[in-house]
Amino acid sequence: MITLVVFDMAGTTIDEHGDVYRALARTVEETGASITDDDVQRWMGADKREAIAALIEIGGGVPDQSVVDAAFDRFRAVLLSLYSSNPPAPLPGIPEALQELKTQGIKTALTTGFSRDVTELLLKGLGWQDVDFLDTVICSDEVPMGRPAPYMIHRAMEVTGVISVSEVLSAGDTVNDLLAARNAGVTGVGVLTGGLNRAELEQYPHECIVDSAADVPALVKSRS
Repeated sequence: MITLVVFDMAGTTIDEHGDVYRALARTVEETGASITDDDVQRWMGADKREAIAALIEIGGGVPDQSVVDAAFDRFRAVLLSLYSSNPPAPLPGIPEALQELKTQGIKTALTTGFSRDVTELLLKGLGWQDVDFLDTVICSDEVPMGRPAPYMIHRAMEVTGVISVSEVLSAGDTVNDLLAARNAGVTGVGVLTGGLNRAELEQYPHECIVDSAADVPALVKSRS
């Protein structure tokens, strides 16, 4: 029986118009690194500081601390500018799905590769700061390592008091979301509202692939 559902944010529960991808690519390229679309996609869902360091190295640069720090600050500025001109919004059916899970007595959590300061601005823009359908929001700068490490999922379990990984389902739209679920020992569900199609997600560990995170309440109910 599932007692906790953990959702990714951008691309899974929130439509942010691909701005994370654009901000990440632009920031890394401004350091002089040369990267491909596939390189960036591979690091979607990961902690953004870790992603920037890895992409700089992939692109032929040297990701020393000062370079990564400056690039991360630039990433936040670019992303917030993009969000200001084109605000993110909940994906269709997501608030209703989160509320349905709460009605079923299931705890809900959001996890994200964003730092807490960016996440709080995003939640404020969505009006999700004090909603009753979220039990916790875990950011990648609050754990030892971001996805594909399992720590954000395990932190969500700790905060919500869920002990058994067999009672947790984690849904996300990226490879790193699925790998984090596998590494955490929980049920992993791929979501098709991000940048990857079904065939691409099916190459990675998962229990099933759904069209939208809005399909998760019905999936959870079918397992009870």
